[in-house]
Amino acid sequence: QVQLVQSGGGLVQAGGSLRLSCAASGGTFSRYTMGWFRQAPGKEREFVATISGNGGATIYADSVKGRSTISRDNAKNTVYLQMNSLSPEDTAVYYCAADLRWVIRNYNYWGQGTQVTVSS
Repeated sequence: QVQLVQSGGGLVQAGGSLRLSCAASGGTFSRYTMGWFRQAPGKEREFVATISGNGGATIYADSVKGRSTISRDNAKNTVYLQMNSLSPEDTAVYYCAADLRWVIRNYNYWGQGTQVTVSS
């Protein structure tokens, strides 16, 4: 069973960039599909991006495509989400997630969440 611990996040001005990290332990990291999700106040949690176990495949939500990059370092058991050109609409609690299946929803394992606030 994998445990996920997130870091990064915080307050950033519109147009700025931020990188989120998610460190995994307790499992064979390269076997897990890793995803990022976010939940804004008053809204449902939504998919942001996912990456396959070997990093060879990625999927992005339309809302972040072209300005965000999901990546992973299997030697460090860590997945990253680099976000650029941030806007206040990106303000949310961001969660990383892991699953042994290649999925974009219904992940089995979740990080604790980290707040990202984008000021205008």
